[in-house]
Amino acid sequence: MLGTMMDVPLTLQPLLERAAALFPEREIVSRLPDRSLHRYCYREFARRVRQLALALVSAGLKPGDRVATLMWNHYAHLEAYFGIPLAGGVLHTLNLRLHPDQLAWIANDAADRFLIVDEVLLPLLEQWRSRTRLARVLVVRSSAASSSALPAGCEEYEAFLDAGAGSVELPVAAEQDACGLCYTSGTTGNPKGVLYTHRSSVLHCLAVSLIDSLGLSQRDTLLPVVPMFHVNAWGLPYAAVMVGAKIVFPGRQLDAESLLELYESERVSVTAGVPSIWFALLEALDREPQRWQLPRMRMIVGGAAAPDALLRGFDRHGQQALHAWGMTETSPVGTVSRLTAELESASESEQYRYRAMQGQPVPLLDARIVGDSGVLPHDGQAMGELQVRGPWVASAYFGGSQDPEKFTADGWFRTGDVATIEARGYVKLVDRIKDLVKSGGEWISSMELECMLMGHPAVREACVIAVPHPKWGERPLAVIVLRPGTCATDAELRGHLAPHFPRWWLPEAFAFVSEIPKTSAGKFLKSSLRVQFPSWEWPPER
Repeated sequence: MLGTMMDVPLTLQPLLERAAALFPEREIVSRLPDRSLHRYCYREFARRVRQLALALVSAGLKPGDRVATLMWNHYAHLEAYFGIPLAGGVLHTLNLRLHPDQLAWIANDAADRFLIVDEVLLPLLEQWRSRTRLARVLVVRSSAASSSALPAGCEEYEAFLDAGAGSVELPVAAEQDACGLCYTSGTTGNPKGVLYTHRSSVLHCLAVSLIDSLGLSQRDTLLPVVPMFHVNAWGLPYAAVMVGAKIVFPGRQLDAESLLELYESERVSVTAGVPSIWFALLEALDREPQRWQLPRMRMIVGGAAAPDALLRGFDRHGQQALHAWGMTETSPVGTVSRLTAELESASESEQYRYRAMQGQPVPLLDARIVGDSGVLPHDGQAMGELQVRGPWVASAYFGGSQDPEKFTADGWFRTGDVATIEARGYVKLVDRIKDLVKSGGEWISSMELECMLMGHPAVREACVIAVPHPKWGERPLAVIVLRPGTCATDAELRGHLAPHFPRWWLPEAFAFVSEIPKTSAGKFLKSSLRVQFPSWEWPPER
């Protein structure tokens, strides 16, 4: 029997229209390259989004065409988030931290026709633009005073918008039409594209806005530190517009002091970023705890595991660090670690243990762990590969590739993460499959060692890799970045770990470095460390 509900397509356009109608005066604030603040409201934002969409259609954009962006987090990038899909196009956010060769490869693989680029990023663009088939390049000026000549073949974004006042009609999107395209980080081989539909994006917005998820509402002021070119800033800009939240964009100034200034002046209540950003922020607060008068914020931590020390550190300053997990293929939010009602009466140590986990799957997303014998129990002990499925989880890569290494025959996405799942449904990542250390036939979690090491007061960053060992096959080597003005010995760090892990887990060796290489998403680039430390002169066995 057919249902009798209205068949209203789930597209991004109603989200935009709702914000303009119900919250027309709500602000969108952007810090520009000269550190000045650009302010306007949802009413003006919606008008300019429509101008952009009309201009793109007038310029010959066809439904499904990809429009790339090469921009920091600011108002014009948000206009592209909505204007490109409204024109029937697909928003393709390019990661400005990638090598020019990778950017050229990705732009060609996506067959990008148009590009919107920040003026400050033109030098980067010129390193790879000639190797692409871009038809139009639109330049967002750094400020209203910018007037320098643009490179040949480039045109001003504002002039392009002014051309959007014609009589062309905008296409009507279907909910299964593609609206966004993001590429994976590609640390092993070429990146892969993931297409998001209008439907998947709207459902993701609804899920992350639930109170037991990320809880975004019209009462919030959101500042996404996570780049808008990294999995659509975790979907938060779309969700913020949907609920009518105030949005504050930090531009390219992501140092701790610049962020703290905006948190304080704009009264931010929700912010999101990777652990390396939050550790720098925590250091600044610890140095000058009386300097900043911050509002209480939910500080969403993703991209890498949130060590216990990070959660406790922000608690000391009256802030709430909220752990979440996801991937490009999951749009990205998959789990959020909020305490259930039962856990609110648990001991402090038990609460921190759960808060440090990746959390429970958000509604509509299913999770399981799979081992050699099949699907494993959710008992907090069994370890297997984490697999997920849901309405915003990819079922294939851009171009139609249903890679059997990533997609199962029964319809689940293979994350490549090893995890346990507690009886309450909390997912705890143990490690990436490729990052586990196999010592004497037994597995050691590099991630758990890293989280505990970063709880030592002298350690700023810790990364653990497997290094060949003549007897045990592999042993963990801990690569350490110390905080300025501190020192620590191998024995001291090993002693810090000893109460928490079996003796055979403890690294025999520690390498102290000034910096750990990172991916464009801020994660530790372990492949570079494996090249840097292909072997080690192990001490005699104790």
